[in-house]
Amino acid sequence: MSGDAVVNGDLTVIHEDHRFVVVDKPAGMLSVPGKGVSKQDCAAARVRARYPAATGPLVVHRLDMETSGLLVFALDEAAQRELSAQFEQRLVEKAYIALLEGIVGAERGEVRVPIRADIANRPVQIVDFAHGRAAVTRFRVVAREIDRTRICFEPVTGRTHQLRVHAAYSGPAGEEGGDIIGCPILGDPLYGDAGSAARLMLHASELSFLHPSMGRRLAFSSPIPF
Repeated sequence: MSGDAVVNGDLTVIHEDHRFVVVDKPAGMLSVPGKGVSKQDCAAARVRARYPAATGPLVVHRLDMETSGLLVFALDEAAQRELSAQFEQRLVEKAYIALLEGIVGAERGEVRVPIRADIANRPVQIVDFAHGRAAVTRFRVVAREIDRTRICFEPVTGRTHQLRVHAAYSGPAGEEGGDIIGCPILGDPLYGDAGSAARLMLHASELSFLHPSMGRRLAFSSPIPF
């Protein structure tokens, strides 16, 4: 999908707190500003406009422009540090729903395939067992729908395009073993067939983290738009 993708809907606030806000980002909207005047509209900019009293950096994590779903933004500098640390320490729980082209045979499994940027073809990521960074994705089949599979992904690591690469990759598992899916996400312009769906069929449906002030675990969900 190009940088001129049309945003399908507006940013929806799921939960607001004096320390952070959880929003539902539509497909086609950037998480953070891109390069150029035409790419300044994004989820972070809309949050900044809605909460002008927010201090410090807002951004804690990102979703690909083509991916819809849940994002948390900090509203003060300390909250940004605390929430970012939770992502780094893998205390945040995330789940995504995707529609894959083809039928996945296994009911559940774990992909352990390292990824790195394709330097000559950014933003594409490639599998590289020698130089890639470790990437782990757990999955379980939700439903098989004639010629496609509805699947739930739970990323253990957070590499760029990780779920998209792990879904599409059909090569060997490598020395660490693990499962291979070999079915690209429908509508994926980089790792599959852009014409197979009207959008990338990937949605961040579940997000759970510890409240930066009180320490209790909070959980949020977003309805699947496909």
